[in-house]
Amino acid sequence: MDTQGLISLRTDNVPRGVYNYFPAFAASAKNAVIVDVEGREFIDLCGGIGVMNVGHCHPKVVAAVEKQAKLFSHTSFNVMMYEPYIRLAEKLNQATPGDFAKKTMFVNSGAEAVENGIKIARYFTKRDAVIAFEGAFHGRTLMGMTLTSKVLPYKTGFGPFAPEIYRIPYAYCYRCPVKDTYPGCGARCAELLNQAFVEYVEANEVAAVIVEPVLGEGGFVAPPPEYFQRLRQICSDNGIVFISDEIQAGFGRTGKMFGIEHAGVVPDIVLTAKSLGSGYPLAAVTGRADIMDAPPPGSIGGTYGGNPVACAAGLAVFDIIAEERLLDRANAIGNTMRARFEALQMRFDVIGEVRGRGAMMGMELVQDPQTKEPYPALAKEVRAQLFERRVLSLLAGAGDNVVRSLVPLTIEDELLAKALDIIDESFEAAVAKLGTK
Repeated sequence: MDTQGLISLRTDNVPRGVYNYFPAFAASAKNAVIVDVEGREFIDLCGGIGVMNVGHCHPKVVAAVEKQAKLFSHTSFNVMMYEPYIRLAEKLNQATPGDFAKKTMFVNSGAEAVENGIKIARYFTKRDAVIAFEGAFHGRTLMGMTLTSKVLPYKTGFGPFAPEIYRIPYAYCYRCPVKDTYPGCGARCAELLNQAFVEYVEANEVAAVIVEPVLGEGGFVAPPPEYFQRLRQICSDNGIVFISDEIQAGFGRTGKMFGIEHAGVVPDIVLTAKSLGSGYPLAAVTGRADIMDAPPPGSIGGTYGGNPVACAAGLAVFDIIAEERLLDRANAIGNTMRARFEALQMRFDVIGEVRGRGAMMGMELVQDPQTKEPYPALAKEVRAQLFERRVLSLLAGAGDNVVRSLVPLTIEDELLAKALDIIDESFEAAVAKLGTK
């Protein structure tokens, strides 16, 4: 069926609340290219929203999945255990920061990882409150959307929300919450956590602080290392579980295996998903063994959690990242992107800031560099111009004014260069169409 026929079929059968970025349907994909049902080839800078760090249909992932699928696709780990679950748990326990004993449980999605991370922290501390951050995105389940900062479209009309959730500003240096300037500020915005203990909730009532090492949907904001170091210290001083949500930033995206490693900080719990399974539904909660062992048998887990086929894919992902040196590759991609984006910024005042870590790179668009008023209309036009030129890209930020890239880390140099050339062309076309500069 062609695109128009499929769009009509989709309209009749799928709710409008399930959003689609582009009017296209995938037929096949390989590495950083998606081919649609019309035979058009698109350079993929979305990566399935940060899922395809090792590229579409990596041969080693395909082989691992085929091998496991021929053996069995499901028993439920709760009923009949299997080796891939345990082997992948071992890999995560070894790879996440910290030289203490760790344990890992698997679920199906990032939102489920968030839910279970909070459940475990609450059970361990015997406390109720959780502190999250402005700009955060943690999913669309009840707890996930409560922790998520952005109201529209994620929260409007879906209340009431989970109780005992509190929010403080994030270290967004371009829009500093304490009106100061880094590095002279010493990342003093971290002290807003101590202030929250006075104004919102007592420290001895807080089970966990959950934070993204780089904001994903919040706009690719990358705080200075001192910020996380201070948050970690405040949590340690008050018996609070420090949770790093690595669902988008993990698995090499930032140039390190996990984004929090840039700060030299060791979390109590690490949440992973997305590129862990390379397109197969898989997420994990990894943490200190004493914390993870706190809930009693039967209190965590689920029917499909740690599906054997998905776990086989996850094991292949670890091998690919190591063998193809994708951490180095992420840094190389990031350096190339930053240079091109900053060159664009020199030409166009509407690019307020270029930022990110590793291959997690974005441009914040503003109507005026002085007022910093978001410019979502331009960001959406850039995305539209990119689509016309067969490049898929995503937006982010509270104002949908950040053009971001989650390109597979396996993209070929020539294809990356082509994509960046098209970004230049698309940006020029968008600026000309809106009559800005």
